[in-house]
Amino acid sequence: MLTRLLLALAVPLALAGCTAVAPSPAATDATLAGAAAANDPRAGAIGEEILRRGGIGRIAAVAMLMALSVVEPVSTGLGGGGFYMRGAADGTVESIDGREMAPAAATGTWFLDDEGTPRTRDAAVMSGLSIGVPGNVALAAEAHRRHGSLPWAELLAPAIALAREGFPLTVRLSDFAGRFADRGARDPAGRAVFYDDDGSARLAGEMVYQPELADTLEMIARDGPQAFYSGDFASGMAARIAADTPGVRGMSAADIAGYAAEKRDPACIFYRLYRVCAMGPPSSGGYAVLATLKQLERFDLAALGLQSPVTWHLFLEAQRLAYADRAFYIADPAFADVPLDGLLDAGYLARRSALIDPDATIPHAVPGKPDGAPLVLAEGERWPEHGTTHFVAVDAHGDMVSLTSTVEGAFGSGLVYRGFYLNNELTDFSFIPEEEGKPAINRVEGGKRPASSMSPTLVYDPQGQPFLSIGAAGGGLIPVQTARSIVGIIDFGLPLREALGLPFVMAIDDNRVLAEKDTWMEALGPQLEALGHEQVIPFDQLLRTTGALHTADGWIAAFDPRLDPLVRIPDRPGEVAAPDTGYSEGM
Repeated sequence: MLTRLLLALAVPLALAGCTAVAPSPAATDATLAGAAAANDPRAGAIGEEILRRGGIGRIAAVAMLMALSVVEPVSTGLGGGGFYMRGAADGTVESIDGREMAPAAATGTWFLDDEGTPRTRDAAVMSGLSIGVPGNVALAAEAHRRHGSLPWAELLAPAIALAREGFPLTVRLSDFAGRFADRGARDPAGRAVFYDDDGSARLAGEMVYQPELADTLEMIARDGPQAFYSGDFASGMAARIAADTPGVRGMSAADIAGYAAEKRDPACIFYRLYRVCAMGPPSSGGYAVLATLKQLERFDLAALGLQSPVTWHLFLEAQRLAYADRAFYIADPAFADVPLDGLLDAGYLARRSALIDPDATIPHAVPGKPDGAPLVLAEGERWPEHGTTHFVAVDAHGDMVSLTSTVEGAFGSGLVYRGFYLNNELTDFSFIPEEEGKPAINRVEGGKRPASSMSPTLVYDPQGQPFLSIGAAGGGLIPVQTARSIVGIIDFGLPLREALGLPFVMAIDDNRVLAEKDTWMEALGPQLEALGHEQVIPFDQLLRTTGALHTADGWIAAFDPRLDPLVRIPDRPGEVAAPDTGYSEGM
């Protein structure tokens, strides 16, 4: 398997002026001066090669983002957006918001039909109404502007080579093209790349070529990132979106030209002397990670034990409280008075934690009342994200990057422009602008960015040294995956891959819990039910947590072990089929 993967990597990297890098058989898990990992090993290898060539973690992440735009279009791309976090060795943490933005014409009635009834989600996704101004190119450009140690064009060269010279499909990409053909094959341009003439998805191991995407990447490399947001290119993108938004004044070239990646203040807490920093609003996932951990801090989880039902009962209760607050209070801070300081206040989180009983469940997890909370709010409506990826890069100086990127649904809206899929990110807004006369905090507004579960996270050890870069993919599952792995590493001292692969458990409402099927977590179901969780449901969806951890031997980076069989590239097309796990993207 390793030889086959190296052959797949050798051509694009050589064309980009790089030397092929050997990832470990199951993951990119290299003890280097630094390390990198992504859901597709080819992107991890590109990141590590940039590090070997003297690039820093921040720049390796830019090259990885561009490469993933080619090899993981089901999850990310030039037509999507993301959140970037960087932590320096001196403890400085910065974050960049590259989240997609609603056009100026959007209002709270954006997703209502002529009778004032909310459209179905599928109808909204399959239209230009769902598309926000893409942020990934601006995000990459801002990271490079701040910290560019290699030329901009050089960072795009591996992605251009992959698109132009082709790459073999992984089991996962072939499988998802088949599962989500309604979007992947919706546009003739996407159908021509990932599907055969009969409409069936191309097989794992088949070579795919994306010359139109290569042209777009070459334009951005040659003319700079501003070329994506201006001139004929932006006008054409706006026209493509508007053509799929009949009867509505939708996206304009001015909307695209006005987009900028925003610097945001990170949100940080201390958890058992470890400093944990996450993305601030409009990330609601970052808050959920921090609140879950802080509300757990008063309990001695290590003494209870890794496989104790009480450990995971406590985790579920902390998660329920955190999710109640995040849904009620977190939105784009440019449009809402987000009481983040009050939500993260140690006293407030201690009061929330005091609601947790080791012997019973909270009957109803409702939002609290932190200092600075708006008086009149409504939660509105939330939809799951499906197409998301997370990756990490850390350099020799301990400069950590954690970056989550998404097109929202698998293949986004299904619309393709100049070789890339356009997102359906606006469906992350509430379709209902108000409830009982109260405005929904995450309602649609012109120029607004929807709240997101994306949770790139950085951790410093008790001595203040860079320790962990981590995050996940999977919509509302992201904060749970991220917090669970941090608990595994800090509380139980698990190795990185074991922490990333911990069985999944999540409360989805006051009565039901998801527990990963065929694991010891599922076996705890009767004991969790005895503690008051009324229904524990076996769960077999694909999970994807990615991280980099500092160990006694240096930095290691890895992706979720559940991905091992799905990133394979067979010797002959179709030789390996996707495991029949029954998983699907998102919730």
